[in-house]
Amino acid sequence: MRILGIDPGLEITGYGCISIHDGGINFNEAGVIRTKKSDDLPVRLTELYESFTEILKEFEPGVVVIEDLYTHYNFPKTAIIMGHARGTLILAAGQKSIQVVSYSATRIKKSLTGNGHASKEQMQRMIMSLLGMAEPPSPPDIADALGTALCHANVVNRVSF
Repeated sequence: MRILGIDPGLEITGYGCISIHDGGINFNEAGVIRTKKSDDLPVRLTELYESFTEILKEFEPGVVVIEDLYTHYNFPKTAIIMGHARGTLILAAGQKSIQVVSYSATRIKKSLTGNGHASKEQMQRMIMSLLGMAEPPSPPDIADALGTALCHANVVNRVSF
């Protein structure tokens, strides 16, 4: 099973692809999709959609796992902008008939570390350990995407940590 984890964002979207086989995990690839702040929203969403469609074509995941939308109530504009990016990514996966699963940040953290309020550093260390990486995944968007994919692997009982 190939799992593609996504940390959605309009400026930076992190992605991380892992494969699960016989209870083991293989790290395939991770990266980011970047859009230019200076471009209009429709241009940025189109770039995000086209780039993500290429990633879906390259990795052919069985499932796309995306972090739930969360923002503080003092920043409703951020939630709306994030919703646009998240919706674009879900649309791209849906058009390819790829299952999309969503988890909250606290569930992802708890799945990997046992603590729903784990720090970024704790998450990065756990991801490094589970995937046999020499260095922490960077930028943090990649770590978040890989954490999302690993959470799903754990939740569907394909692997246990």
